[in-house]
Amino acid sequence: MVLSILLGACSGSQQQHLEEIISNTKHHYVPDTRVNEFTVEISKKSPLTLTGETTLAEAKQALLDTLSSQGIEVVDEIRLLPTEEIGDKKYALVNNSVSNLRSSPQHSAQLATQALLGMPLQVLKKDGGWYYVRTPEDYLAWVDAGGIERVSEPELDAWSNTEKIIFTETYGFSYREPSSAAQKISDLATGNILEMTGTSGNFYHVSYPDGRTAYVRKSEAQPLDEWNQNLEATQKALVETSYEMMGIPYLWGGTSTKGVDCSGFTKTVYLMNGLIIPRDASQQVHAGKLIDSQKNWENLEPGDLLFFGSEATETSSRRVVHVGMWIGNNEFIHSSRQVRISSVDPNAPNYDEYNTGRYLEARRYIGNNSGNIIRTGDMYEDIKF
Repeated sequence: MVLSILLGACSGSQQQHLEEIISNTKHHYVPDTRVNEFTVEISKKSPLTLTGETTLAEAKQALLDTLSSQGIEVVDEIRLLPTEEIGDKKYALVNNSVSNLRSSPQHSAQLATQALLGMPLQVLKKDGGWYYVRTPEDYLAWVDAGGIERVSEPELDAWSNTEKIIFTETYGFSYREPSSAAQKISDLATGNILEMTGTSGNFYHVSYPDGRTAYVRKSEAQPLDEWNQNLEATQKALVETSYEMMGIPYLWGGTSTKGVDCSGFTKTVYLMNGLIIPRDASQQVHAGKLIDSQKNWENLEPGDLLFFGSEATETSSRRVVHVGMWIGNNEFIHSSRQVRISSVDPNAPNYDEYNTGRYLEARRYIGNNSGNIIRTGDMYEDIKF
């Protein structure tokens, strides 16, 4: 029997049923809206019309198949991202030392995350002077046009095959001439990537994604290939990198040496040791290997990540809201007010009673790259979105 919904008479119960199908589809295919989008709604009842957008073609098709199997006919106006208006420039390269990515297309919106100079992004849609983008670790956010240089796939491939340098100091500058006394071109932050076009004395000659040229001191950078080849995320290297960020201020949404939140700090430490890890603490906790959940501190090794929050109750889900990195000697380093070192030892002068009290578990990434952990070389040399 053809449902009355086909006649445009979408009753309240039928609409509720359809909304439940949409909700169940979203829950199944997009459990984390930070990495994929599925916003579908009933925009018109006669004829029954679905609008919205999604990054997953399979989610859209599953929804339409489910409706068809139940005899529910709809007008499909659900857009797939990236949208056609993006054209062939479906990618972008970050053009500033640090570009701020926000939760909505406006400068007053919450800072969601940051992207570093030279980082490749996938462009999904446009809204005025803003672009909705996906980062290499699959994070979705908005960036203003001034922070990126849009490129086509062939242009991105060509850039990927160029020689590049990575800036390894905490903070610095590039210059118009091969001299630190020359006019500055821009500031630089740890992890910035620039195309290397030559050398001049103690400087690399570099090119920005937008075509600007500059010079960077060799003592503050390395050829990217060389850096990648010599890189290994060891306990010693992770701790040393974390120490270099001591005192950097806390910044909600920050993932650079200009300012970091708790997960932005651990993400940056691992990035500078060759691994791109998930963005947020509640995502990082699903990666690597579980090492401890009972405060058996003797099981932890430097480089392990400690997660803090609240356990699930009968009325609420488990919440992971903070992360730090174990450095040994009953201490962990984390971004809280600023990057600092705290202890789990009640007798230590830097004992962190608050975080010790809400400790949930520790996980090991070294040798355990499960859970969306990728090598930096894969991002810069074999870019796939």
